Amino acid sequence: MNIKASAPGKLLLFGEHAVVYGYPCIVTTVSPRVYVEVEKNSGPLKIEAPQVKDTIFVEEAIKHFCEKYKVDNKILIKTFSNFSSKFGLGSSSAVTVATIKALSKFYGIETSKKEIFDLGYKVIRTIQKVGSGFDIASAIYGKTIYYVSGGQIIETLSVKDLSLVIGYSGIKADTASIVKNLEFRIHNSESEYKKIFSKIGKIVEEAKISLVNSDWKKTGELMNQNHKLLQELGVSTEKLDNMCFSAVSAGAYGAKLSGAGGGDCMIALTPKNKIKNVESAIINAGGEIINAKINV
Repeated sequence: MNIKASAPGKLLLFGEHAVVYGYPCIVTTVSPRVYVEVEKNSGPLKIEAPQVKDTIFVEEAIKHFCEKYKVDNKILIKTFSNFSSKFGLGSSSAVTVATIKALSKFYGIETSKKEIFDLGYKVIRTIQKVGSGFDIASAIYGKTIYYVSGGQIIETLSVKDLSLVIGYSGIKADTASIVKNLEFRIHNSESEYKKIFSKIGKIVEEAKISLVNSDWKKTGELMNQNHKLLQELGVSTEKLDNMCFSAVSAGAYGAKLSGAGGGDCMIALTPKNKIKNVESAIINAGGEIINAKINV
């Protein structure tokens, strides 16, 4: 018996870092997916994951699942994906969710989305020690969601025709260390950072409305504001700033880094007739375009 499951990658639209401190965020899925296959193995657990250097997320997901549901791990797990883990599109969370989904099917255990979330969030926290779980929620619920840390709120938003250009900075960022570094800085100047997080939280609430209303001009302005606040937090880079500035100069409604910062990706909300111009501008700023469908 060969069982398959998959989960998509994600892009944060609004609310980076503030989400770790109890403020909401908005996250959407991207079309590249991680696939996991499970089959019976006569011997001990075996994992074949040729595309990744490290199978720790798969291992932890199996360990937590087997402990929770009291099943053995005499299985062969194979993973593969159609996107690179270097892009910072949530491959760790996607493979965690896909593994839990595949194991549920394989062992015939009915699991709700919330149960998959709770288990997946536990896996991520065990490994990274930090994180709010929005990427786990995105991999499970799909589309575009409004999210509050720990899964307190997971609300699907009705967003249509979201036209984003995704630019990769060429630098692989270490999310966990960026979050921990920011946490260290916050201890020394808590009130200052709280003000920034509060402003980001307000932007998320406004963006929740403008996205559902397809008010792209307003959404773009909110993206620009969110990026400025992330600059104030010290998590952006000169390269990301240049890519965002270039995108807006070429006709994007707005642009911002997406994710922890320090590298990885930026996004530009772009009118369909300006996409080629914006892509060229991002490339000229030293970025690489990632072709992916959004909100899938």
